[in-house]
Order: sequence, then structure tokens, then C-alpha cells
Amino acid sequence: MDSVDLAVLHAAREWHAAGRGVTLVTVVQTWGSAPRPPGALLAIRDDGVVAGSVSGGCVEDDLIARVRDGESAAAPRVVSYGVTRDEAARFGLPCGGTLRLVQEPVREVGWIDELLARCARHELVARTLELATGRITLASARRGDALVFNEQSLTTIHGPRWRLLIIGAGQLARYVANFAHALDFEVLICDPRTEYREGFDIASARFIDGMPDDAVLAIEPDAHTAIVALTHDPKLDDMALLEALKSPAFYVGALGSRANTAKRRERLAQFDLSQAEIERLHGPIGLHIGSRTPAEIAVSVLAEIVAVRVGVQVAQKKSASACVDER
Repeated sequence: MDSVDLAVLHAAREWHAAGRGVTLVTVVQTWGSAPRPPGALLAIRDDGVVAGSVSGGCVEDDLIARVRDGESAAAPRVVSYGVTRDEAARFGLPCGGTLRLVQEPVREVGWIDELLARCARHELVARTLELATGRITLASARRGDALVFNEQSLTTIHGPRWRLLIIGAGQLARYVANFAHALDFEVLICDPRTEYREGFDIASARFIDGMPDDAVLAIEPDAHTAIVALTHDPKLDDMALLEALKSPAFYVGALGSRANTAKRRERLAQFDLSQAEIERLHGPIGLHIGSRTPAEIAVSVLAEIVAVRVGVQVAQKKSASACVDER
């Protein structure tokens, strides 16, 4: 669950607590080049103030106008846009795109409080809305579960934000932290070296105390967590990797050339790691884009992390015949 959808739910809760009427809109089906995916959220206050989006254009304007005109739904209902080519053009839906939305009044916010609390604990949650009654139930979900809409009920999957734990607070880590934050990762930093930590002034990153292996254990990595070691110091990087490679983290990588990565794999094999766990290590990290500066290297690293996160085969790694990557 990204910060945009979290912000939508926070806004809906705050508006309801202030005594305002709130309508929640969820994208449930799309055809063609729809601007927002199924599950995207929009909250509309009774005066037309909005949080989130379902199209990024005229669909929101029409929904706001309906709410201002007193047409907000008394019960959940399905709304469609872009059924005809003319309507698609009118609402700014490209290539004949079509949206189906579920519009529902927010009558109470207990379920929002519980959902946000469970997401904060890094749980995956399935929210089911019964359209006939407006009844909402929450249940545990599993990775891979998807939105389900069958005209009678809508089940959406809500989960924690993606996290990135960076080992090391050097110059490269500054760029990685800033770019990761822009990509909507929750950014965590661990560096026991005082001289690096005290000069690290990235407000969007949160420090985890302790040694790197302790930090990995402390955050309890899950399938929404990436861990990247950037100190270039085996005494620190390897400590983190020993725990990270045994965790469910979807990405574990370490800075270093091909030669250094080979030596690191040999060191890791001396500990209680299986060969399969060692093979999970990404190194040298990053896609091959000819990067040289810290900012360029950070772009290549995050490009690889995003590719792994979305399940895209990484096809731009430097080939064995190319020159050695000295990162």
C-alpha cells in the first residue's frame, strides 16, 4: 500500500471525526488505457475537497460535482465512466479507456483505524465491502492476493509500504535514500559509525540503532522489504547480509566489484547460510547504465530494486565479457 492510499484513509478518518460527510471511491475495473489501477482510492469531503485520485482528470471533477449537488450515495453503488468513445474523451480517458468505480459513504471509521494499525505492523489485510448492506469486514491476506469484485461484494488488499534498509550512511546512501523516498519507500538507515551517522541529514530517513545484524533483526524483514549494504566494509556489510539473506526480504544486495562480490560469497559460505540463500545476493548491485557518479549509481541500484519488486526480469546487468564493475 503506497503513501497516497494511506493518506486517503487518514484524510477520510479525520474528516469523519470532524463531523463532515465523506465518500470513498475505489477503482474496481478498468479497460483500455485507464490512468489509475484497480484498488486506487479517492476520498471526497461533502464540500468537494478531495484526497487521492481515480483518474487524475475529469472523472474526479464529475464525482466532486455530484457530491456538491447532494448526489453522494446513501449506500454503496457502482459508477461507470467512458462506456462510449465520446464519454471517454469527455472524461479524459485515453484510447477509449473505461473505469468502473465503487462509491460508498463512510459511516464509521473503526475499520479504518484497524486497517491502518495492521498495516503499520506490516500485515497484509483484505477489506471486504458488501454492496447491499455496506457492511465491512477485515481479514488477513496473503502475498499474491488481488482485488476481487463480483457485483455483490468488493474485496481490496491493503498492505504495508515498501521498505528499504540501507546499511551505511555515506555519500552514496544519501542519494539512494532521497531517490527511494521519491519512489515511495519507507527509508531506514543503520550505521554504527558515529562520524557518518552524525553528518547524515536526510529528513525522510529513519535511523535504526545497533549493529547491522541487529538492525536487520529489529525490523523483522518481510516480502515488502529491501536491504542494501553500502559501506564497502565487510565487517559491517557481511553482518547485515548474514541475517538479511535468511529473511523473506524481496531484495538483498551489496556494493562491490565482481571480484569483491565473489570473495563475499566465499565468506558467507563459511557461515550457516545455504547455497540457495547465498544465491539470493545481488552483486554487483544495480543495472548497467554506465553509471559513475554517486547519483547515477543510486539510480541504477533503485532501478534494479524496482524491477525485482515488480517481477520484471533484470536484463541490463553487465555481461561477463564486459569490464569489471568497480562499484
